[in-house]
Amino acid sequence: MEPFISLSFIFLFLHYPTLSLSTNSEGNALHALRSRLSDPNNVLQSWDPTLVNPCTWFHVTCDSNNHVIRLDLGNSNVSGTLGPELGQLQHLQYLVLYRNDFTGKIPEELGNLKSLISMDLYDNRFEGKIPKSFGKLKSLKFMRLNNNNLTGSIPRELTRLTDLKMFDVSNNDLCGTIPIEGNFESFPMESFENNRFNGPELKGLVPYDFGC
Repeated sequence: MEPFISLSFIFLFLHYPTLSLSTNSEGNALHALRSRLSDPNNVLQSWDPTLVNPCTWFHVTCDSNNHVIRLDLGNSNVSGTLGPELGQLQHLQYLVLYRNDFTGKIPEELGNLKSLISMDLYDNRFEGKIPKSFGKLKSLKFMRLNNNNLTGSIPRELTRLTDLKMFDVSNNDLCGTIPIEGNFESFPMESFENNRFNGPELKGLVPYDFGC
């Protein structure tokens, strides 16, 4: 009986290839994201997982090697959560998810996006802590997490991001002290306003998470 079942499945997949998902890991990761989202305006209607890659999908940009380098769902009226699958977009440079209704925690796996230049997650309802794994994003220049419900302290791993030019966590519920090392000494105080910070870090005097 088992050989018959196996041959039956082979027959189905040979004659109906649309039954299987794309073998492209980036396409599968994005399709997993879609499955988590509510999309009342059908902005993700073109996200067909049976295609060879996601490069023809709206809101997705690829490079000449068909690697996803930009995901742009800014102001798209989608809601839901982010999953660990996004960490598979190894070539992603721009993650644009601002002004939606994303909730839940920001996945630690986003720290695997080693090519990421810009992360725009502002104006959502993300909660929980800023992942320490973001300290691995050595190419990151812009990190905008403002206007969410984030809690905890600013991970000191972020002070190692030497290319970081803009950092905004205003209007959250963060606590502790504001880092003063690395590029953080040049970020304006407006980037930290409307939180529960106890002022700039006093190294050696109080813990950086003082007051959390």
